[in-house]
Amino acid sequence: MDAQEIIARRVAQELHSGDLVNLGIGIPTLVANYVSPDLKVFFQSENGLIGTGPIPEQGLSDPLLTDAGGRPISALPGASTFDSAMSFGFIRGGHVDVSVLGGLQVDALGHLANWMIPGKMVPGMGGAMDLVSGARRVIVAMQHAAKGKSKIVAKCSLPLTSARPVHLVVTDMAVIAFPDGRATLLETAPGISVGEVMAVTDAELVVHDKIPEMKI
Repeated sequence: MDAQEIIARRVAQELHSGDLVNLGIGIPTLVANYVSPDLKVFFQSENGLIGTGPIPEQGLSDPLLTDAGGRPISALPGASTFDSAMSFGFIRGGHVDVSVLGGLQVDALGHLANWMIPGKMVPGMGGAMDLVSGARRVIVAMQHAAKGKSKIVAKCSLPLTSARPVHLVVTDMAVIAFPDGRATLLETAPGISVGEVMAVTDAELVVHDKIPEMKI
């Protein structure tokens, strides 16, 4: 099982029947593949669709039906389309239950930086700022380190996406939450020890006596 699948499988366990869920670009899009078929979860694309389905097979995509990143998607029976103004009304109005986003950095207080790297050309922040600020629960799905550097940092050096902290971070090594504004280790990935997590984490983590292993 590769790193992205570990992350997506674990995030899928955080979803419940009836949830309206927005999945960001990258690893978050994989989460839909691992949601239990017993759950009735509604996936939203912020460009104006609730009820997104699986990625269509080659040759069966509709050029007018894409996600917010411009990639082909399908719509399930009962899906609803609308303009982006209404879509962001759902987000800003607090009607999205869970937002799953990728991340470049998350700091010890739970602040997320994911929308730009200084000096790099970016088309815009997209819906990231609205989703972190407006969704009822925000989960970051990202790898624990990149190019040998921790993405769980003491303080973000990249521009923050929102002043509001996220609720949960799921990486290929750990699950981290932020109760009382303190990064707290909740679980380790299969085959990963607490010591290994600590060794590749820049932020100071609260670690309780018994840390369970992810069940994926």
